[in-house]
Amino acid sequence: MDAIVAFFGGLSSLGVSVVMPIVLTIIGCIFGAGFGKSLKAGLTVGIGFIGLNLVINQLMGTDLAAAVTAMVERFGLQLSVMDVGWPAASAIAMGSIVGTIIIPLGLLVNIVMLVTNTTQTADVDIWNYWHFAFTGALVAIVTNNVALGICAAIINEVVVLVIGDRTAKSVQESLGFPGISIPHGFAGAYAPIAWALNWVIEKIPGLRDINWDVRSMQKKFGVFGDPVMLGSIIGLVIGILAGYGLLPVTNADGTTTQGFLYIAVAMGAVMVLIPRMAALLMEGLIPVSDAASEFIQKHFSNRANIYIGMDSAIGTGHPVTLTLALILVPVAVFEAFILPGNKMVPLADLACIPYMLVLITPLVHENGFRGILCGIIILAVGFYIATDLSPLITSAAANVSFDMNGAAAISSICDGANPLTWLLVRFGTLGTFVGLVILACGAVALALWNRKLILKEAAEMHEAEAATEAE
Repeated sequence: MDAIVAFFGGLSSLGVSVVMPIVLTIIGCIFGAGFGKSLKAGLTVGIGFIGLNLVINQLMGTDLAAAVTAMVERFGLQLSVMDVGWPAASAIAMGSIVGTIIIPLGLLVNIVMLVTNTTQTADVDIWNYWHFAFTGALVAIVTNNVALGICAAIINEVVVLVIGDRTAKSVQESLGFPGISIPHGFAGAYAPIAWALNWVIEKIPGLRDINWDVRSMQKKFGVFGDPVMLGSIIGLVIGILAGYGLLPVTNADGTTTQGFLYIAVAMGAVMVLIPRMAALLMEGLIPVSDAASEFIQKHFSNRANIYIGMDSAIGTGHPVTLTLALILVPVAVFEAFILPGNKMVPLADLACIPYMLVLITPLVHENGFRGILCGIIILAVGFYIATDLSPLITSAAANVSFDMNGAAAISSICDGANPLTWLLVRFGTLGTFVGLVILACGAVALALWNRKLILKEAAEMHEAEAATEAE
């Protein structure tokens, strides 16, 4: 077991841009795509992830976050919980006891569910198993029981895999990526909220008729509706509110504060570069996806599809998602300071807002009004969740000797504001283990419901194929 844990721990430490080419090359060979074709596909996906990380981490995670920090200081706004960002959250998760075994354990759970037809998603995005470990680490702290933490991580994975299955068709239609699903622990948590919001809005006359078509609006506004212009305008406003000048300034510590024009250009670059990197991901995924589809049709007659589970990063380049995300960045900052009881200031994880919207955009059928409304609601709820979980996250950080840079309390938007994580932590720890037993029963019921739908879809597909052949 120590050797297995060490192997997967080392593999995970390579990062998603290295792990995904390795995993996709192996999967492509298994599905019969050939070594050369699979290797090229895997490398293309890895390059796409490197590009995405460079854009999101630098332009949004560093430049945009710095401008927001300056804006907070300029207006004298004080909040006591520091948003340390997803890299810190993942380090805390993978440094925990649950994190040391989550990759082999997560793969085993996924294989069991594939064999039993309780999922159609082969979740190759093993790096993002850290989301499940994060939940497990918090439950282990609350219950002082590592076994219960591991159970919580498994429940989290089962629920997210089912969400990945049920959202796959909408995702493929909206993003134009065939044969994939997004079983992402962060993005997946907001899919039920989008479903619920759509259901409520459809029941309200007048409200259900509002449809802000972001693509059409961009055309109506001409050059000012272009994603590049929209991103630049939002960046310009944030830069000015941050108190940035026209020219960059060298600080006493040797760092450089950029001018507001740089922030404007940087946010325009986000709107251009992220879709380009997402296109690279699609280019690499198609050969493996096609081979997987042929393999399943040939060897598994009792299932309709198999999906390659991918990081939600592949959906961040969608024009509607990007536009909504840039609009919601200043909204998030505004909400943080007006919500009574919130203690977390959004900083490092403002770059995660596009990931939050990846599944929401297709589920609200790219309706800008519903997307923004959903974003406002989940951000508000998320701030309260992040505030509530901050003592546990701070304790988890201390357990793995994480450097909090002098902050008294820490949290994050990803996964500190995750409603599924909060549900598993708070409800799952009721009565020591009673809550987890209830949640485990619910996860099993969800998986069995998913199996019923999978078998039904397979039967319908085979009936349609038989009818076509008969004609």
